[in-house]
Amino acid sequence: MKILVCISKTPDTTSKVAFKDGNTKFEENGVQWIINPYDEWYALVRALELKEKDTSIIVHLVTAGGADCDPVIRKALALGGDEAIRINAESSDSYYIAAQIAEVAKAGGYDLIFTGKETIDYNGSSIGGMLAELLNMPYVSLATKFNINGTTATIEREIEGGEEICEVLLPVVVSCQKGMAEQRIPNMRGIMAARTKPLKVVEPIAIEALTNVVSYELPPAKAGVKLVAADNVAELVRLLHEEAKAI
Repeated sequence: MKILVCISKTPDTTSKVAFKDGNTKFEENGVQWIINPYDEWYALVRALELKEKDTSIIVHLVTAGGADCDPVIRKALALGGDEAIRINAESSDSYYIAAQIAEVAKAGGYDLIFTGKETIDYNGSSIGGMLAELLNMPYVSLATKFNINGTTATIEREIEGGEEICEVLLPVVVSCQKGMAEQRIPNMRGIMAARTKPLKVVEPIAIEALTNVVSYELPPAKAGVKLVAADNVAELVRLLHEEAKAI
């Protein structure tokens, strides 16, 4: 069995967000880059758990981006991936990225494709569904548990007000969220091995993006906090009537 795990490079959540070029581009200077947590903690680790139970399973990683993505994909290799593929393309358009990954997936003949439920920068949650459509595969989103018995996968997912258990024949695309697996830290052996594992760079196919970023803007700054003395009930009542806003 061959598993493909989609990996995204995202800013660490502690990074200071700023924009440049008239608020049309993200300012990358001084930003700490990490593997998107949903891709790493849940999608990748679950794929590695499956590989540990069945050593015949091969786990490949795919990402889209420039050479600055290499350290991030190498970390994913250090966790236990067998081989990585970097599509030499950068875009904020989900369809464009999904189409590039689909091309890689078609060439690789994968039985299972894992994605995180979303990336923590764009929060689009759209790659998995688009990828499944482009590959003509079934798609199960928001998976919290995943097991395989032969060529049948049993998947638990969250729905409104409860949980749903699905059975589906492979191949399938699955987006993963909390509950699928537990975070791992690469050990020294994995880090050393990752240096020599294959990282293949492929050029993107010619395809038109459907969307483009017009501009970014930060949310408005939070208003200051007003403190009212405990014995000044009249002032508190006045503030609640005149200045407090209903949510």
